[in-house]
Amino acid sequence: QAELDALTPSSTRPASFTFFFSPGLSASRHLPVPVGLPSASPLCPQKQTMTRAAAVLALASLVGSASAFAPSKPAAFGVVTSTCAQRACGPNRSASSALRMSLDYNDPAVAEEFTNVQTLSYEEVQEELLQSGVTAPPTMTEMDIKLMLVELRMRLTGRMPGSTAAKKEKPATFSSKFEEALWTKPAFEEFFNAVKKDGDHNKVNVVKEYVNTPDIATQRYGKDYKRLLRDAETALTAPPPVKTPTITFSGFPANMGEAACKMTLEAVGPIVEFECSESEDFPILVGKVTFEDLDTAKKAVEQYNGMDMGMGQELEMVSV
Repeated sequence: QAELDALTPSSTRPASFTFFFSPGLSASRHLPVPVGLPSASPLCPQKQTMTRAAAVLALASLVGSASAFAPSKPAAFGVVTSTCAQRACGPNRSASSALRMSLDYNDPAVAEEFTNVQTLSYEEVQEELLQSGVTAPPTMTEMDIKLMLVELRMRLTGRMPGSTAAKKEKPATFSSKFEEALWTKPAFEEFFNAVKKDGDHNKVNVVKEYVNTPDIATQRYGKDYKRLLRDAETALTAPPPVKTPTITFSGFPANMGEAACKMTLEAVGPIVEFECSESEDFPILVGKVTFEDLDTAKKAVEQYNGMDMGMGQELEMVSV
């Protein structure tokens, strides 16, 4: 009070002090915040508001019990409801200032995804976000970026309220051999998703490293993860599943021409329908062919899928 008297005229001195306090603090640690100052005083209303906010933050830093800040159920994307936050906001906070919720964590699908994300480390969450082109600011807490990943996964899979599943578009180039395998080898994609679902992050990292650098990964993990590496190799070399006689293809040289391409595929078996065009991005042919029966389609995939035609890209045959 003496310091305030020295700084302000008697006409502008505050009439009273308001004490912000937490039940976990002793009376000697209560922090006074001046209130009720006229607008012409050295502490204008804007600064007074800032002082109050600073007081709350200062008290928060003094709370010795970690449970005072223990996050409870996540309330929204990037927001965690905590005991201390609830005290600061108070039960009488107006509805207009309430935070808008992006996700309902009482929804079973959201709760399940949140549980899955909780098992990931900070680095694994960052890596998955980066793979989708999302960079988490360095100021975000581990819980914040996990909530970000929950919403990202929900959006990408079309499980957000009122949304539809985003159509995945194959990139023109791949950042790694692992990414290429996920896009071009359905059997490997299915295998890798099964590994992720098991929740063993060591196995997930071993598979990734094996695809990108097989020799190094074999030297490092060949003894402890022998079976896993063998299964990964089997999935990488497995022909894509063929469920119908119709196959889309990509990779035949453009200078081969439509007629020669059709003749090449007819050598496998009778063709019912055929369409072909030159790619806009590369000097290769892309198209779709329907064989007379399923067995012929399987034979074509086994014979041509993954074949190097000398254009820097392998032939890709995918069942429709």
